[in-house]
Amino acid sequence: MAITTRFTTMGMLALSALLTFGFASCDKDEDTTTPTASYDHQHAPTQFVAAGDTKFAYRILGNNEGVPLVVLAPLGSTMDDWDPAVTDGFAKKYKVILFDNAGVGSSTGKTPSTIADMAKGAVTFIKAMGYSRVNLLAFSMGSFVAQQIALTEPALINKMVLTGVGPKGSEGLSKLPEIIGGGQGLSAEESFLYFGFTKSEASRAAGKLSYARIQLRQVDRDKPLSDESSLAELTAVLGWAQPAPDALKELESVKIPVLLIQGKEDLPVPVINPTNMAQHLPNARLIVYEDAAHASLFQLADKFVKDGSDFLGE
Repeated sequence: MAITTRFTTMGMLALSALLTFGFASCDKDEDTTTPTASYDHQHAPTQFVAAGDTKFAYRILGNNEGVPLVVLAPLGSTMDDWDPAVTDGFAKKYKVILFDNAGVGSSTGKTPSTIADMAKGAVTFIKAMGYSRVNLLAFSMGSFVAQQIALTEPALINKMVLTGVGPKGSEGLSKLPEIIGGGQGLSAEESFLYFGFTKSEASRAAGKLSYARIQLRQVDRDKPLSDESSLAELTAVLGWAQPAPDALKELESVKIPVLLIQGKEDLPVPVINPTNMAQHLPNARLIVYEDAAHASLFQLADKFVKDGSDFLGE
């Protein structure tokens, strides 16, 4: 189904309504030195690491030892589209690494139009950072990328926390263009609430608080996605949505411990998808949040951080 570039810049799958503000970061000098100080989401400096022809932009939160937690972003999102309640929450126990994949935000290069190539980019970044083993926290499109990494580079992953998740051929994901169309004409905040939260007063109130937190960082904000990158990401997600009869069986080979967390009323990726995944992943656990939708991790940030941290710490 055809979809216009205007729709892609709305960043359907999670939180890219923020892109309508057009926040842009200042140009940054290359810096590949890992900071010794412990930074939070609002103040972590943007750094760069080069790998091939790409300079990956990244930020490090916290300064904890042990296996680092690499964060994989959803459709249309940059490092500044994460709720600091989540990233700072995990940074209390783990070294959290945010980054922009190729062509996204402040990173150079061209954004891939397939999940497989996005996974290659993420692996390239992780190895360029000098890590041989990481934990992954992945949301929506990021969770698709994480699955691909688990299939092609399993030795690189210690554990995965996946949310807004579905396998290849996810039920309902092919309706994404219709969902995008349903959000036309909404304000940035209302678009954020429409795609990520339920219609209940409690969910909407939590969504408004999350929306405000995401905008707290005003200095050195990341660059928004270009229209070209937005379209490439949407193409990749719709490619992932294509029928894949063997997708669940393929996941049976993934032995990595996986925590699946999903809002019961997820609109783009219905809860049936992680339910099916949990039955095929040999070492998976599923938690479903009531009265929560695609952005359940932001709505219930404290619970999500506790559930995720407990799992990673086991």
